[in-house]
Amino acid sequence: MADLIADHIIDRSRLRRKLSFWRVVSVLAVIIALGAIGWRLAGGSVSPNDKHIARLSLSGLITGDRETLQLIERVGKSQAAGVIIAIESPGGTTTGAEKVYDELRRLAEKKPVVAVINSTGASGAYIAAMGADRIIVHGNSLVGSIGVLFQYPNVSRALNTLGVKMEEIKSSPLKASPNPFEDATPEARAALESLVADSYDWFRGLVRERRKLTEAELKIVADGRVFTGRQAITVKLVDQLGTEREAIAWLESEKNIGKDLPVRDWRRPNSGGRWGIFNLASLADASGLPAVGAIIRQAEARSEGASLDGLLALWHGRLIMD
Repeated sequence: MADLIADHIIDRSRLRRKLSFWRVVSVLAVIIALGAIGWRLAGGSVSPNDKHIARLSLSGLITGDRETLQLIERVGKSQAAGVIIAIESPGGTTTGAEKVYDELRRLAEKKPVVAVINSTGASGAYIAAMGADRIIVHGNSLVGSIGVLFQYPNVSRALNTLGVKMEEIKSSPLKASPNPFEDATPEARAALESLVADSYDWFRGLVRERRKLTEAELKIVADGRVFTGRQAITVKLVDQLGTEREAIAWLESEKNIGKDLPVRDWRRPNSGGRWGIFNLASLADASGLPAVGAIIRQAEARSEGASLDGLLALWHGRLIMD
């Protein structure tokens, strides 16, 4: 009897050891799998030693965030033979768009870069597109919106209705002006108009230089309107109608990129969005509410530490054909 009990205890001990071993193996396998997935999402699927065409996506609100700028820099150091910038954005902050443009120009000094605008590449997104050597659009893409915007809410009437008055002490009349609690003074409005005018002049100058426009041609495109891809060809804002297929063909024929190179995505670590497939901003865009989507992206960017204060180069609107 004692021997049976001892054998039973030994068997149970062996079983427990085996179960513990396989538990450890299973956990390690899950960790390795998750690490591989994360590596791929972060752009790790691209080997720096393989020749390929890199695809970078610029979507949503352009803020010039550190992850995007670092990603562009990494592509410049890779063995990518050429780069496709896939753009789907209504714009962003003027400073953010300027940062992305500058980084793309540095990239273009090392590798040929072509931008492909999908449904929208307006305002700040168009600034980014001009960082490429060539811009390709669909016939119904929306591009342009060359202009600068400064917006702030005015809740002074609501406060008056509630009987609330904001008191403030400031060092000078234009400190923290305008603010949402009172009507803007003429001096505050003039100061803001000078900011907008200065950024707008920079934007216009960039368009004139990069698209090689005369002053008369620039005047036609720089009034803030958007153009379809077909119209944009006529006014010289873009180079060609087409898709990524035409972008690859251009790289091969004009930049001597080897034929049949694989196209590989380079992504930011958080490119999946905060809610993954349940991305609220994307849902708003798909529902025909791009302005709501932009607000959601601003809130997410603020919570992640990205600043969106300042001037906006952003187009509000959506063209839907039933």
